[in-house]
Amino acid sequence: MFDSKEARFALDAVRKAVELVRQVQREMVAPALTKKDRSPVTVADFAAQAVVGYLLGEEFGDDPLVGEEDAGELRDAEQRGTLLQVTQFVGRMVAGATPEAVCRWIDRGGAEPAARFWTLDPVDGTKGFLRGEQYVVALALVVEGQVQLGVLGCPNLSDGCRDEIDGPGSLVCAVAGEGTWTTPMGGGKFQRLRVSGRDDPAEARLLRSVESGHTNVESIGRFVRAMGIEADPALMDSQAKYAVLAAGAGDLLLRLLSPAKPDYREKIWDNAAGSLVVQEAGGRVSDIDGKPLDFTQGRTLAANRGLLASNGQLHDTALKALKST
Repeated sequence: MFDSKEARFALDAVRKAVELVRQVQREMVAPALTKKDRSPVTVADFAAQAVVGYLLGEEFGDDPLVGEEDAGELRDAEQRGTLLQVTQFVGRMVAGATPEAVCRWIDRGGAEPAARFWTLDPVDGTKGFLRGEQYVVALALVVEGQVQLGVLGCPNLSDGCRDEIDGPGSLVCAVAGEGTWTTPMGGGKFQRLRVSGRDDPAEARLLRSVESGHTNVESIGRFVRAMGIEADPALMDSQAKYAVLAAGAGDLLLRLLSPAKPDYREKIWDNAAGSLVVQEAGGRVSDIDGKPLDFTQGRTLAANRGLLASNGQLHDTALKALKST
């Protein structure tokens, strides 16, 4: 199912990016790190995007990359030390990496979406990364507004769904029309993932972000009451939640608008890979109004409000509950 050149590239690129991010985490994230010190995730973000940008240029040189980062700040003289750190890590994956080349590879991510493009979140779940919990590298291929391929590199999930810090990790990959599959990060057999068949809202497991600022906590509380959900929510950073949902270990994933950011629109790199992972596992993904995610609106999901992903069985019930909250 992954014999296309695109699928092989995506799996290899995400595997390499995850390994690099893991190295940054091992060497730079210390227990004494202050809450305000985000330098490790800054280095990891830039290094991962540089590696994927380089690999994309080698394999699909004409394809645009829509990524989260750009190298503008790294070119500032004050950031020279950070740029040298990024270059050092990238050089472990790409022989002969220079600061100038690294900046060019990062800046591939500044492209605008086209008829065919890739979108990357080099480290999705920055707080999870800094806490040593869940984060992912997410890469997707979008063609004519439809996500055709999505790969989530989940270093702290085993079997695509089990929380296992410093375990073998999982690559979770979905190809349009070919299902969702997972394999250990280091290689091995692929196992197919399928969403749960749970249809009783009281038993539904809601997947939520650890960070309260990423959503509307009060509205989620009202949603839980309207649904009659009795199970405790699972708190988890990043698109790892999409993988857990696809594997049947969760049933609902909700992103509501924060009161502090009522006009916020989701970034495409935060949802492209994960949405396909859920859909190809038999689930359903929409915005909170029930509209399909529209990847033709630029770098954000400008035509959508929030996000609802489910096992499919609970989707219509969840949409009704959202209208009442």
